[in-house]
Amino acid sequence: MRVLAGRGTREDVEELTADVFLALWAHAGELEPEQGLRPWLGAVARNKAADWLRTHREAVPLPENAAAPGGVDPQDEAERREWAARLWDAVEGLDEPDRTLFLRYYHYGDKLKDIARALGLTQAAAKQRLFRGRKALRDILTKGGVEA
Repeated sequence: MRVLAGRGTREDVEELTADVFLALWAHAGELEPEQGLRPWLGAVARNKAADWLRTHREAVPLPENAAAPGGVDPQDEAERREWAARLWDAVEGLDEPDRTLFLRYYHYGDKLKDIARALGLTQAAAKQRLFRGRKALRDILTKGGVEA
């Protein structure tokens, strides 16, 4: 639902959820039990939702005099979305386990000790990876012309 950001109907979300569990069923033998199921399900759900968004893009022209919803400036909103897409691409470009660590900690809000345990890291090592990852993301984004 977060990835779709209100663009799909309840039925679309239910269908994507069913697709995630079908993927789980199809790949059940390949999963590592010590890795935990939640990160895998989250990644599959995110990818299914992103695929759905790519296939359901609709370009609707707005009249010049149309007011922005909630007083939001369309230019600011476009820049915010562009920045968010660049950030997401940068996180996706991280190596494992840093990508999973970032997604679980910052996107899903999981506790660091739980993530570290699931990834076979100490909590101190996970903190260090988050620190280095933030620095790497800052470097990637500033080289791409985005103020981090």
